[in-house]
Amino acid sequence: MDVFLPIAEVSVNVLAIFSLSGIVGILSGLFGVGGGFLMTPFLIFLGVPPTYAVANEANNILATSVSGSTTHYLKDTLDYKMGFMIVIGGAVGTLIGIWTFTYFKGIGKIDIVISLAYMYILAIIGTAMLVEGLGEIDKARKKITTKKKLHVHYWIHGLPLRMRFQKSKLYESAFTPIIIGLIVGFIAAIMGIGGAFILVPAMIYIIGMPTKLIPGTSLFVTIFVSIIVTFLHAFNYGSIDLILVFMLVTGSIIGVQCGQKLGESVDSTGLKTLLAVLLLVVGIAIAYDTFFAEHTVQEITKIDKNDLNPLSMFIKRISVEVPILYGLFSIVFAVILGVAAAFIRRFFSNLRKKYFKKIT
Repeated sequence: MDVFLPIAEVSVNVLAIFSLSGIVGILSGLFGVGGGFLMTPFLIFLGVPPTYAVANEANNILATSVSGSTTHYLKDTLDYKMGFMIVIGGAVGTLIGIWTFTYFKGIGKIDIVISLAYMYILAIIGTAMLVEGLGEIDKARKKITTKKKLHVHYWIHGLPLRMRFQKSKLYESAFTPIIIGLIVGFIAAIMGIGGAFILVPAMIYIIGMPTKLIPGTSLFVTIFVSIIVTFLHAFNYGSIDLILVFMLVTGSIIGVQCGQKLGESVDSTGLKTLLAVLLLVVGIAIAYDTFFAEHTVQEITKIDKNDLNPLSMFIKRISVEVPILYGLFSIVFAVILGVAAAFIRRFFSNLRKKYFKKIT
């Protein structure tokens, strides 16, 4: 079943969007990383122009991050102080990223920039994860245990303005999380991702945060970065399509909640290797689509604007006439759905515990 997107002006398959966003949501909840680095390419493959894929996935990431972060808030497994320091850098990085996005959009090269960025980053991250995952599997098979160093010092640890983070029990330079946030914000603005696939390793290997605080803090940071990205894309380019956002958010939130629950009982070592392979496959697919299948973009059939239904006409008109209000509404819409999903999961979790206690 196809649905026409009034802002992106293309038709997409509803079942494909729901299915893919659900699968990506499960991966997001399982590994504590945003699924934008997978979902944005999937949207492009489904015929959504890269400019619109980036903006709408950023809005989707906002909803899933709110949902996941609320769950971690209820469990008290996130470091607010560390998160806010990363957000400071993320805000600056996002503004620089939007300026860069605007420049390449102005010269008509933004689509190729997005495709190349995904191609190289997925190749690098996928290869690194694959090597690490295979190494962990090999060590587990041979029953080899390696003692990791408690602290590995890099140049970034020598920066001034050190401060104490009580929750994480760390004494770090404030510039460490700020610089990391700067990089994450820049990438989020260009690629429509939360940047958690960079943020999570940075929290582990550079900042040295406790593992239990990393997923929640990462999602907490992603909320603020995604809000800025969503609003600026809606205001500057009018590229947020609420119909697409609704489909993405619904599938992703269900997937995230399932992924978080699954992560409590599943060893993710083997799954990490499979995720790495998936990243490499998507990167290769993007390379093929960019350099060998450019004709597919030209074959997309657009529907006459005069044939739009009342809802699509309304969305189209509001996005053009009041872009600020439209951008704010898309943010509030994502936040409400995210919080609601987290509390619904909490309700059913408590109900299940109560029910099983009565039985036993």
